[in-house]
Amino acid sequence: MLQPKRIKWRKPHKVDYTSSAKGNTYVAFGTAGIMAEEGCWITDRQIEAARIAISKRLGKTGKMWIRIFPHMSLTKKPLEVRMGSGKGAPDKFVCPVKKGTIMFEVKGLSKEDAKRAFYLAGAKLPIKTKTVYLND
Repeated sequence: MLQPKRIKWRKPHKVDYTSSAKGNTYVAFGTAGIMAEEGCWITDRQIEAARIAISKRLGKTGKMWIRIFPHMSLTKKPLEVRMGSGKGAPDKFVCPVKKGTIMFEVKGLSKEDAKRAFYLAGAKLPIKTKTVYLND
């Protein structure tokens, strides 16, 4: 699973993901990418599941880039614990993804194969996605 080597704060404040993305909004490395159509927290397990789905379709000829990273920890209190007495322990790492963010890119696939790979990856993600291409 993806997680940061070092973090500045163990329990950060929650980040807003409802607005549109300012950067990381166009295909920069590959020829096709998968774009988020809504905002959400994407966990490290969801990123890994989408990466595996794309990799299986990619084969040895293509190359893939992961443009997001789960750098923020999300906390959770244990079950049946009363409210109060501080924030819970870090539970998992998430990446706050805003609308319009490019999450994955591929190169070396035809448009149909890239669209199919991103369709399979989108099924693993908790948000609506769409496939975008270079110079579109």
